[in-house]
Amino acid sequence: MANVSVVTEFLLLGFSEVRELQLVHTALFFLVYLVALTGNLLIITITALDQRLHTTMNLFLRHLSLLDICYITATVPNSILNSLTNSRSICFLGCITQVFLFLLFGGSEVFILTAMSYDRYAAICCPLRYDIIIIGEVCAKIAAASWLSGGLYSLMNTATTFSSHLCAPRIIHQFYCEFPQLLKLMCPGEARAEVCVLVLGVMLCLGCFVSILLSYAHIFLVVLKMPATEGRSKAFSTCLPHLAVVSLFLFTSSFAHLKPSSSSPSTLDLLVSVFYTVLPPTLKPLIYSLKNRDMKTALGKIFSVHFILGVN
Repeated sequence: MANVSVVTEFLLLGFSEVRELQLVHTALFFLVYLVALTGNLLIITITALDQRLHTTMNLFLRHLSLLDICYITATVPNSILNSLTNSRSICFLGCITQVFLFLLFGGSEVFILTAMSYDRYAAICCPLRYDIIIIGEVCAKIAAASWLSGGLYSLMNTATTFSSHLCAPRIIHQFYCEFPQLLKLMCPGEARAEVCVLVLGVMLCLGCFVSILLSYAHIFLVVLKMPATEGRSKAFSTCLPHLAVVSLFLFTSSFAHLKPSSSSPSTLDLLVSVFYTVLPPTLKPLIYSLKNRDMKTALGKIFSVHFILGVN
């Protein structure tokens, strides 16, 4: 008989058992969290207030920044609190909530990134029909569909995972409640539905990734045929940041989940997970602001106004 019992809490794996290192982890995560919040809130504010930035690409960018704020908030604050209180436990309801929110925001982000690539394709490859293909109502519907799709996938995943029986010790070898780690805790034969949902998620991500690649293949073919150097640089300046963001998000998460799992947990596994849970939301605002001329101009105006008001 399998050892099945009522689950009340899970134990998470900390970065270190040494108290001083726990405090260092707390400080680093707190600083990174503040940088991610500040950067993404700045992008949301700038693209909303500056009339020149009221474009469909920046509408998707606002949704992406909001998703990044929610994405990093789903995991990092709880890890900070655990390090401060020298605790590793997370309650059953807290683990459910964390898994649901993480999959919701991560899944929605993949769909938003795909929509952004199509927007760039329509703007560069079909400029004369762009205003017909991409209009405000269509963008709003695409953004809503992205959130809804992420929510439905997250709901299916969370429901199948936490309706199964767990036999292994309730120790999650990660600093947050991660879905692949939860699969390892299930009783033999209990993970069939979860694996089906996981395969569906992989197929959706693969489909989005192929769609993004095809969009940029067409974009680069059109850009390379442009006679003017200025037109090429402008096209590349709008496409390369998005391509960098897509690569950062998809490749880091793919590497973390597709690498061979070790029999014993290590600090390296935790550090790898940081690359797709913490770094992407932190670096995306920097990538977009550095490569977007209008964004840099709007940022300069905001900081110059605040400087003048501060001097006065």
